[in-house]
Amino acid sequence: MTTLVLLAILAALGYAAFYLIGCAIFPFGRCRRRRCEGGRVYSRANRKVFRECRRCEGTGKRVRIGRRVYEYLRGEREAGNR
Repeated sequence: MTTLVLLAILAALGYAAFYLIGCAIFPFGRCRRRRCEGGRVYSRANRKVFRECRRCEGTGKRVRIGRRVYEYLRGEREAGNR
């Protein structure tokens, strides 16, 4: 039983480490808004460009959550060292 718990903890830590490395290398992900393709929102009926996406501001990308956490912790550390 103890080895299963230890194995589960190690697997979770390994996943978190790979996620943080991925966030450091690739800080941006796709925009999560539905119908947003490349920063433009398309209409449902005729697939014409309706407007630029407000969520991603027309870039088609968003900052990943892990990168936001990393930037917050880095800012806190820098503020504490002053």
